Amino acid sequence: MVRKRYEIHVWGTVLFLDVGSSALSEAAMDAAVEGVKQFVYGVDEDFSTYKDGSFVSKLRRGEISIDDCPADVEEVWGLCAIARDLTDGAFDPWAVAGGFDPSGYVKGWAADRVAQILLDAGCEHIQVNAAGDLTLRGGINEKGVVWPWKIGVVNPDNRQEVLRIFEINYGAIATSGTYERGAHIFDPATGTIAIGAKSATVLGPDGGLTDALATALMVSGEDGAVWFAQPELAEYSAWVIDRNSGGAWGVGPAITN
Repeated sequence: MVRKRYEIHVWGTVLFLDVGSSALSEAAMDAAVEGVKQFVYGVDEDFSTYKDGSFVSKLRRGEISIDDCPADVEEVWGLCAIARDLTDGAFDPWAVAGGFDPSGYVKGWAADRVAQILLDAGCEHIQVNAAGDLTLRGGINEKGVVWPWKIGVVNPDNRQEVLRIFEINYGAIATSGTYERGAHIFDPATGTIAIGAKSATVLGPDGGLTDALATALMVSGEDGAVWFAQPELAEYSAWVIDRNSGGAWGVGPAITN
């Protein structure tokens, strides 16, 4: 059994990988991670709003249309539109200063793709942590026993305190809040800082959608609980810390209050 941890500096943050395999050598695992690096650096070149030459920057300046973009950018554009509809516009990458900004979707989407690259290479136990957007596969192998990955949600007011732990074998979990970047999520309807929640955590099968839903819940707060009654979100759950009371509420199959 080979288990290694990696750090990749990309997207203005650090991408953490925790990877295990009973089939691969350490060298083969390192080679798989080199493939991951090529992918995530490419994501930065295509999707960054800070690189003038990225396709997203060109879209934002009106220099190209979505039909001029590569397949990955077209895919994320379409998935963002679906997320906008599912959240009644609380997640809206088009309603931001400067034009289309998929940052609230693409990290989770990319984390899923990273996990698939590693699975295809023969890795069995995978945690991809993209600054609060995690994709998890195969549980964690500890001395031959496989356990679910344990993911803690910390107190946004005290990062030394873990408020809740979720156990996940296969899926994604995303948390939005003021943890790393401060108050950076805006309400698409008003253009002002989101005040719906202090922290929002979403669990589900798709990393991009968990990312988008967590962002949207920061805007809508408890009003967003109704979204999870939609059949498209039947496998998704949310756990949210209210901005005003500091209390928490939850919805979905993975939440037991």
